[in-house]
Amino acid sequence: MSDKQKTLKKEARLSGIGLHTGKEVTLTVKPAKENTGFVFVRTDLEGHPQVEADVNYVSNTERGTTLEKLGVKIHTCEHVLAALVGCDVDNAILEMNSSEPPILDGSSRFFLEAIEKVGVVEQNQAREYLVIKEVLSYSDSTTGSEITIIPSDRYEVTTMVDFGTKVLGTQNAYIKDISEFKTEISSARTFSFLHELEMLLDAGLIKGGDISNAIVYVDKELTPEISEKLKKAFGKEEVSIRPNGILDNLTLKYPNEAARHKLLDVIGDLALVGVKIKGKVIANKPGHYINTQFAKKLNRQWKLQKKKNVPELDWTREPLYDINGIMRLLPHRPPFLLIDKIFELSDTHVVGLKNISMNEPFFVGHFPKEPVFPGVLQIEALAQTGGILVLANVPDPENYSTYFVKIDKVKFKKKVVPGDTLIFKIELIEPIRRGIVHMQGYGYVGEAVVVEAELMAQVAKNK
Repeated sequence: MSDKQKTLKKEARLSGIGLHTGKEVTLTVKPAKENTGFVFVRTDLEGHPQVEADVNYVSNTERGTTLEKLGVKIHTCEHVLAALVGCDVDNAILEMNSSEPPILDGSSRFFLEAIEKVGVVEQNQAREYLVIKEVLSYSDSTTGSEITIIPSDRYEVTTMVDFGTKVLGTQNAYIKDISEFKTEISSARTFSFLHELEMLLDAGLIKGGDISNAIVYVDKELTPEISEKLKKAFGKEEVSIRPNGILDNLTLKYPNEAARHKLLDVIGDLALVGVKIKGKVIANKPGHYINTQFAKKLNRQWKLQKKKNVPELDWTREPLYDINGIMRLLPHRPPFLLIDKIFELSDTHVVGLKNISMNEPFFVGHFPKEPVFPGVLQIEALAQTGGILVLANVPDPENYSTYFVKIDKVKFKKKVVPGDTLIFKIELIEPIRRGIVHMQGYGYVGEAVVVEAELMAQVAKNK
């Protein structure tokens, strides 16, 4: 699977009825630029307000996941979001002229097919991942529901459902990789129990329902009174129960279709985390409430990981620049050359390394009984790493030098001592203009940020 972000090649359009609103709606899924994520746009409202697919905007989880931002709502967003994830898409604009995507057949199938029809294109920006490094869980003692995620090098999902009814029983479903979503999960339709359906119909909460877009498990007696309600709601002359305990006019695609649809819902709800996931999700009796609560926990984990943003280095790989290569780019020399290796380099970022040895000359006086790598030299090392980012793209780097213009928002968070390996990561805050370089720098020891600073420097030709 590519590590570059993806979007649609061109717009895809679908029309239908919203399950709960009963309103005709046209959904247009459009390409979007890098780092957009998934954004809903209500074209039926003045100003075309946007609602990002962000778990922090979840306002309701009854009968589906509802997003709300500044009073603007998006109902039942999970099926289309699952299709986008299943198509390996990162960025899309979803325009709707109503508050709810069309229910279609109650699955993600038609969303997925519409996206595949127009195609998906790779973008230039690298993809980011929430990499799970430790077990995380969320449980609901009231329902007995629990979701756990454990480390994995890919996105895996397992669901287990048990509603305590004979008609449904216990079911399991799983995918070992998101690439299996299309064939194994996308066509699994939503389902309901008869007692739930009756209450929703009585409350007027299902206006776009059809016996072809929801599996109905009959968990109570189908009385003449209930039959009349169903015939009226679904526009059928007769309704009856199949031998497997579901209403007629619909055939199960899989014996465990309910568990597969629950897996579809998990993927759609976890799309609200806002980043691709590398981890194995195990969901026991999942529902939209616990899915989105868990998504909030993962979102917080992602923000923490992003704040740390620790580079993952392959220590077996040869560096891009060793000390000799660095000295060809930088004018600095020992004892004031404070970077040993460069492991990553692009137009916008660089990752370098310095091994802190007791032999460093400054430890003689800083401090004799408690050697500490001076903070001012940590900033200098960040700047030298940033110098590599700039001078590696200059045809004659030996004729240029970089000079500090400004240092801002400096924080020293932990002592750096002999024996530490200090990893530096520098990213451009904005493009280089007229020789001015504006950078954000971080220094890490292990997974801890030990120093961070915003740096500005000027690249000048030597006289």
